[in-house]
Amino acid sequence: MANTIFNGAWCPSITPFDTQGKIDLPALSQHMQRLTAAQTSVLLLMGSIGEFTSLTMAERLMLIREARGMSPLPMVANISTTCMADMFTLAEEAYACGYQAVMILPHYYFQQTRQQLLAYYRELGQRLSGQWFAYNFPARTGCDLDAELVTQLASEFPNFAGIKDTVDCLSHTRSIIQAVAPVRSDFAVLSGFDEYLIPNLLAGGAGVISGLNNISPELFVQAIQAWRGNDVSQLNNIQREISKLSAIYTIGNDFVTTIKTTVARKYQYSTPTSRNFAGQLNESQCAAIDRLFDIK
Repeated sequence: MANTIFNGAWCPSITPFDTQGKIDLPALSQHMQRLTAAQTSVLLLMGSIGEFTSLTMAERLMLIREARGMSPLPMVANISTTCMADMFTLAEEAYACGYQAVMILPHYYFQQTRQQLLAYYRELGQRLSGQWFAYNFPARTGCDLDAELVTQLASEFPNFAGIKDTVDCLSHTRSIIQAVAPVRSDFAVLSGFDEYLIPNLLAGGAGVISGLNNISPELFVQAIQAWRGNDVSQLNNIQREISKLSAIYTIGNDFVTTIKTTVARKYQYSTPTSRNFAGQLNESQCAAIDRLFDIK
């Protein structure tokens, strides 16, 4: 792990809504305070779990401004949208507010070829004034940022700080780690799947951006500490616990609402409300998350 602020266990924060579906800033502040107390490595605002696709530009700009003051932790804002001009507006606001970086998906309507991906990220790299991350999520975008492409961009743009690789295949993430390493020792390759934190570290990666961090951030912080302390026994125990808790992704129709429901039931400062459709958990599903996370 290169010694950068982007290493470790990131939390892609939920965006709390009240029962009317409006952004709940007091609840977000409490959430940020809890993640800060747990010593989470980095906070990601408006990621997939943050429901960025359902937020208006006004809401996204407001969140960028308001959330930065809620925690002293390093923060990254996902600025992905299908409109390039809007992305630059969001990026400028994030940099001005003190965010350490922004994160950007490929275009997620038109499936892009490798040539298009290269041109797209070169345009971003040439115009962004601060550090930035790519967000690789082929299941949602229909295109893949492969090791060769990522290495080429990393060699061209020093401000290209890293990538979130949300691919359920460790060899894909490992290939990026190995390809970029000779070019950039400071490049952060992060897994987008909770269970790949420790395998990612073993392969030479920087860590994870984990939805479970919204619920059990202490577990992932302990994993990073055990890794740095070479505590193999503790890592083994933590991997088993992460694997067990990852069953959350099989409960309900919408994992975002399931995570928000778990936070609401366990910590009581937010509601389960999501802007995704038909994700509400029934009584038996709520009982399942209560058992999984020992909620009394």
